[in-house]
Amino acid sequence: MSEPTGAARRRGPFQVGDQVQLTDPKGRHYTFTLEAGKNFHTHKGSFPHDELIGAPEGTVVRTTGNVAYLALRPLLPDYVLSMPRGAAVVYPKDAGQILAMADIFPGARVVEAGVGSGSLSMFLLRAIGDQGMLHSYERRADFAEIAAQNVERYFGAPHPAWRLTVGDLQDNLSDTDVDRVILDMLAPWECLEPVSKALVPGGILCAYVATTTQLARTVEAIREHGTFNEPSAWETMVRTWHVEGLAVRPDHRMIGHTGFLLTARRLADGVEPPMRRRRPAKGAYGEDYVGWGTAKDTGAADASEGGRRASGGRDTASGSDGRDTAPHGRETPSGGQETPAGDS
Repeated sequence: MSEPTGAARRRGPFQVGDQVQLTDPKGRHYTFTLEAGKNFHTHKGSFPHDELIGAPEGTVVRTTGNVAYLALRPLLPDYVLSMPRGAAVVYPKDAGQILAMADIFPGARVVEAGVGSGSLSMFLLRAIGDQGMLHSYERRADFAEIAAQNVERYFGAPHPAWRLTVGDLQDNLSDTDVDRVILDMLAPWECLEPVSKALVPGGILCAYVATTTQLARTVEAIREHGTFNEPSAWETMVRTWHVEGLAVRPDHRMIGHTGFLLTARRLADGVEPPMRRRRPAKGAYGEDYVGWGTAKDTGAADASEGGRRASGGRDTASGSDGRDTAPHGRETPSGGQETPAGDS
């Protein structure tokens, strides 16, 4: 059985063409490609590439200035942060969430829109393997070219599971029986119709957006479309820790907001999503709401009206005389005598 694409470059001694990541005494990283007869130069001296060719990972090399550098192959999270960029990359913390929460599995058929510099494409290709299928769409030819070079440089060859198309997803998507769709784009709500046609029942749509405005519009559009279940949305922040003796504390810097993620699952054809039984937050669809759909469209007006009917025409937050109402119909001590539980 042949090894998966790129696996041979992840183990064994360093070879010509391998990516090498050097770490200096201050923890700074330097990444380069091994070439016979070349030298690596720093302000602390240099050393020949030939010292590393044939050496095992974890080797320490010294420059002519007697500064030690630890040599390892870069991990994929390291590589995507140091590779050439055309567009901003999907950070490893978000790529990991996408792989987990979109349930990317070996052999999956995945469509990706918004390739950028190819960061997420590499994470997806490693997860689906050679037997899967990743069809990526990118509007800009210059970004697509950078992404293709980055992917080939990392895997050492063109990946057999990857197909890259330059153009808009909504105009070019012809794939069917797709398991997962990942949208990293400005207006994912514009792609819901072709995406819903491409996804298999139970398939997952995952969108990565940068702002709350994009998040709200995408979620409301998914609800209105009617072919997906209730979407889930979240963001992830990563805080590293300083651990040294008794000094154990959070680091002063952290990776905060990079973007929002949301997922929704494709329903079977002809099935309507169940009505949400959760009452909207107070004011979510008030007079000032000018978003994508009205309070009536979202069912918020019906929920609010139903709440008033259930309380005898009173506001659900308080009784008709302005006194707060506690659970189980009891009045709070400020409103009068409390009725014991179970009494009629």
